[in-house]
Amino acid sequence: MKLFTPIALFLTIITFTIKAQDTRPDKLYSSSGFGLSIPVGKTSDYFAPKFSTTLGLNIGLGNGGLFLYPKLSLHAYQFNQIVADEGYTYKVQKGRSTTYLLNVTLGYRKIVDKWAFYGFAGGGGGFILTPQASVNAATLEVTMKNKSNAMAIAEAGGGIEYNLGAVNLFAEASYQHGFSNIQNEKFNSVPISIGIKPNLSKLFKKK
Repeated sequence: MKLFTPIALFLTIITFTIKAQDTRPDKLYSSSGFGLSIPVGKTSDYFAPKFSTTLGLNIGLGNGGLFLYPKLSLHAYQFNQIVADEGYTYKVQKGRSTTYLLNVTLGYRKIVDKWAFYGFAGGGGGFILTPQASVNAATLEVTMKNKSNAMAIAEAGGGIEYNLGAVNLFAEASYQHGFSNIQNEKFNSVPISIGIKPNLSKLFKKK
Protein backbone atom coordinates (compact mmCIF):
# COMPACT_ATOMS: atom_id res chain seq x y z
CA MET A 1 0.00 0.00 0.00
CA LYS A 2 3.02 2.30 0.41
CA LEU A 3 3.12 2.64 -3.36
CA PHE A 4 -0.20 4.51 -3.30
CA THR A 5 0.97 7.15 -0.79
CA PRO A 6 1.96 9.71 -3.48
CA ILE A 7 -1.39 9.24 -5.23
CA ALA A 8 -3.31 9.71 -1.96
CA LEU A 9 -1.38 12.92 -1.23
CA PHE A 10 -2.07 14.16 -4.76
CA LEU A 11 -5.84 13.62 -4.37
CA THR A 12 -5.77 15.38 -0.99
CA ILE A 13 -4.14 18.43 -2.56
CA ILE A 14 -6.82 18.48 -5.26
CA THR A 15 -9.60 18.44 -2.64
CA PHE A 16 -8.23 21.35 -0.59
CA THR A 17 -7.32 23.33 -3.71
CA ILE A 18 -10.83 23.20 -5.13
CA LYS A 19 -12.21 24.61 -1.88
CA ALA A 20 -9.68 27.44 -1.97
CA GLN A 21 -10.50 28.52 -5.52
CA ASP A 22 -13.92 30.09 -4.89
CA THR A 23 -12.55 33.64 -4.98
CA ARG A 24 -9.96 33.04 -7.67
CA PRO A 25 -11.60 32.83 -11.13
CA ASP A 26 -9.61 31.41 -14.04
CA LYS A 27 -6.73 30.25 -11.84
CA LEU A 28 -7.14 26.48 -11.62
CA TYR A 29 -5.94 24.19 -14.39
CA SER A 30 -5.40 20.47 -14.51
CA SER A 31 -2.36 19.17 -16.36
CA SER A 32 -2.04 15.95 -18.33
CA GLY A 33 1.13 15.23 -20.29
CA PHE A 34 2.99 12.45 -22.05
CA GLY A 35 6.51 12.03 -23.35
CA LEU A 36 9.84 10.61 -22.22
CA SER A 37 11.94 10.85 -19.08
CA ILE A 38 15.57 10.73 -20.22
CA PRO A 39 18.09 9.39 -17.67
CA VAL A 40 21.31 11.41 -17.47
CA GLY A 41 24.76 10.80 -16.04
CA LYS A 42 25.39 7.40 -14.52
CA THR A 43 21.61 6.82 -14.37
CA SER A 44 21.78 6.13 -18.11
CA ASP A 45 24.00 3.11 -17.36
CA TYR A 46 21.00 1.19 -16.01
CA PHE A 47 17.91 3.11 -17.22
CA ALA A 48 16.72 3.83 -20.77
CA PRO A 49 13.65 6.00 -21.56
CA LYS A 50 10.20 4.60 -22.33
CA PHE A 51 6.77 6.21 -22.77
CA SER A 52 5.84 8.21 -19.65
CA THR A 53 2.93 10.28 -18.31
CA THR A 54 2.38 13.07 -15.78
CA LEU A 55 -0.67 14.43 -13.95
CA GLY A 56 -0.81 17.75 -12.16
CA LEU A 57 -2.54 20.98 -11.18
CA ASN A 58 -1.66 24.64 -11.74
CA ILE A 59 -3.01 26.67 -8.81
CA GLY A 60 -2.85 30.46 -9.05
CA LEU A 61 -1.48 32.30 -5.99
CA GLY A 62 -2.35 35.93 -5.40
CA ASN A 63 -3.05 38.25 -8.31
CA GLY A 64 0.25 37.92 -10.16
CA GLY A 65 1.97 35.14 -12.03
CA LEU A 66 2.81 32.88 -9.08
CA PHE A 67 1.32 29.39 -9.03
CA LEU A 68 1.60 26.16 -7.08
CA TYR A 69 2.33 23.08 -9.17
CA PRO A 70 1.74 19.66 -7.59
CA LYS A 71 2.67 16.97 -10.12
CA LEU A 72 2.59 13.18 -10.12
CA SER A 73 5.30 11.63 -12.31
CA LEU A 74 4.38 8.20 -13.69
CA HIS A 75 7.55 7.65 -15.68
CA ALA A 76 8.75 4.37 -17.16
CA TYR A 77 12.24 3.15 -17.98
CA GLN A 78 13.90 0.09 -19.45
CA PHE A 79 15.97 -1.41 -16.63
CA ASN A 80 19.35 -2.98 -17.40
CA GLN A 81 20.71 -4.10 -14.06
CA ILE A 82 24.44 -3.69 -13.44
CA VAL A 83 24.71 -4.98 -9.86
CA ALA A 84 22.50 -7.82 -8.60
CA ASP A 85 20.45 -6.95 -5.50
CA GLU A 86 21.37 -8.56 -2.20
CA GLY A 87 19.99 -12.10 -2.07
CA TYR A 88 19.68 -12.34 -5.86
CA THR A 89 22.10 -14.05 -8.24
CA TYR A 90 20.73 -12.93 -11.59
CA LYS A 91 20.73 -9.44 -13.10
CA VAL A 92 17.64 -8.25 -14.97
CA GLN A 93 18.10 -7.02 -18.55
CA LYS A 94 15.48 -5.14 -20.58
CA GLY A 95 13.13 -5.11 -17.60
CA ARG A 96 10.62 -2.35 -16.83
CA SER A 97 10.96 0.21 -14.04
CA THR A 98 8.22 2.68 -13.08
CA THR A 99 8.08 5.76 -10.85
CA TYR A 100 5.41 7.07 -8.48
CA LEU A 101 6.82 10.48 -7.57
CA LEU A 102 4.83 13.44 -6.24
CA ASN A 103 6.56 16.82 -6.35
CA VAL A 104 5.12 20.14 -5.23
CA THR A 105 6.83 23.11 -6.87
CA LEU A 106 6.40 26.88 -6.92
CA GLY A 107 6.26 28.52 -10.32
CA TYR A 108 5.94 31.85 -12.09
CA ARG A 109 4.06 32.38 -15.37
CA LYS A 110 4.45 35.29 -17.80
CA ILE A 111 1.59 35.69 -20.29
CA VAL A 112 2.19 37.34 -23.68
CA ASP A 113 -1.00 37.44 -25.79
CA LYS A 114 -1.99 33.77 -26.30
CA TRP A 115 1.41 32.49 -25.21
CA ALA A 116 2.67 31.89 -21.70
CA PHE A 117 6.17 31.09 -20.45
CA TYR A 118 6.79 29.62 -17.01
CA GLY A 119 9.42 28.19 -14.69
CA PHE A 120 9.15 26.21 -11.48
CA ALA A 121 11.23 24.60 -8.72
CA GLY A 122 10.53 22.47 -5.67
CA GLY A 123 10.64 18.90 -4.44
CA GLY A 124 8.88 15.89 -3.05
CA GLY A 125 9.34 12.16 -3.35
CA GLY A 126 7.82 8.72 -3.66
CA PHE A 127 8.92 5.36 -5.00
CA ILE A 128 10.78 3.94 -7.98
CA LEU A 129 10.08 0.27 -8.68
CA THR A 130 12.87 -1.90 -10.11
CA PRO A 131 12.38 -5.58 -11.07
CA GLN A 132 14.19 -8.52 -9.48
CA ALA A 133 14.46 -12.07 -10.88
CA SER A 134 15.09 -15.36 -9.11
CA VAL A 135 15.56 -18.62 -11.03
CA ASN A 136 14.63 -22.13 -9.90
CA ALA A 137 16.96 -24.36 -11.92
CA ALA A 138 15.15 -27.52 -10.88
CA THR A 139 11.73 -26.43 -12.16
CA LEU A 140 13.04 -24.08 -14.88
CA GLU A 141 10.92 -21.26 -13.45
CA VAL A 142 11.70 -17.55 -13.15
CA THR A 143 10.01 -15.54 -10.39
CA MET A 144 9.77 -11.78 -10.88
CA LYS A 145 9.34 -9.26 -8.05
CA ASN A 146 9.52 -5.49 -7.71
CA LYS A 147 11.85 -3.69 -5.34
CA SER A 148 10.49 -0.40 -3.94
CA ASN A 149 13.18 2.28 -3.83
CA ALA A 150 12.06 5.19 -1.61
CA MET A 151 13.24 8.42 -3.15
CA ALA A 152 13.28 12.13 -2.17
CA ILE A 153 13.36 14.31 -5.29
CA ALA A 154 14.29 17.91 -6.15
CA GLU A 155 12.94 19.25 -9.45
CA ALA A 156 13.31 22.44 -11.50
CA GLY A 157 12.17 23.22 -15.01
CA GLY A 158 10.16 25.36 -17.36
CA GLY A 159 7.67 25.29 -20.17
CA ILE A 160 5.60 27.11 -22.75
CA GLU A 161 1.81 27.23 -23.23
CA TYR A 162 -0.55 28.25 -26.01
CA ASN A 163 -4.11 29.25 -25.11
CA LEU A 164 -7.04 27.81 -27.08
CA GLY A 165 -9.76 29.23 -24.87
CA ALA A 166 -10.91 26.62 -22.38
CA VAL A 167 -7.68 24.64 -22.68
CA ASN A 168 -3.95 25.33 -22.97
CA LEU A 169 -1.49 23.27 -24.98
CA PHE A 170 1.89 22.96 -23.29
CA ALA A 171 5.43 21.66 -23.72
CA GLU A 172 7.62 21.24 -20.66
CA ALA A 173 11.07 20.04 -19.62
CA SER A 174 12.60 19.68 -16.16
CA TYR A 175 15.52 18.18 -14.26
CA GLN A 176 14.93 15.68 -11.44
CA HIS A 177 17.61 14.78 -8.90
CA GLY A 178 17.08 11.91 -6.46
CA PHE A 179 18.74 11.83 -3.04
CA SER A 180 18.85 8.03 -2.75
CA ASN A 181 20.79 5.45 -4.75
CA ILE A 182 19.66 2.98 -7.39
CA GLN A 183 22.39 0.57 -8.51
CA ASN A 184 24.76 2.39 -6.13
CA GLU A 185 24.29 5.69 -7.99
CA LYS A 186 22.11 8.77 -7.49
CA PHE A 187 19.02 9.02 -9.69
CA ASN A 188 18.98 11.85 -12.28
CA SER A 189 16.62 12.39 -15.20
CA VAL A 190 15.25 14.98 -17.62
CA PRO A 191 11.48 14.55 -18.16
CA ILE A 192 10.16 16.06 -21.39
CA SER A 193 6.41 16.15 -21.99
CA ILE A 194 3.66 17.73 -24.06
CA GLY A 195 -0.03 17.81 -23.24
CA ILE A 196 -3.08 19.84 -22.30
CA LYS A 197 -4.18 22.00 -19.37
CA PRO A 198 -7.98 22.32 -19.22
CA ASN A 199 -9.37 25.31 -17.32
CA LEU A 200 -11.22 23.91 -14.27
CA SER A 201 -11.98 27.24 -12.59
CA LYS A 202 -15.48 27.63 -14.00
CA LEU A 203 -16.50 24.17 -12.80
CA PHE A 204 -16.03 25.17 -9.17
CA LYS A 205 -16.99 28.84 -9.37
CA LYS A 206 -20.01 29.76 -7.27
CA LYS A 207 -22.92 31.03 -9.29
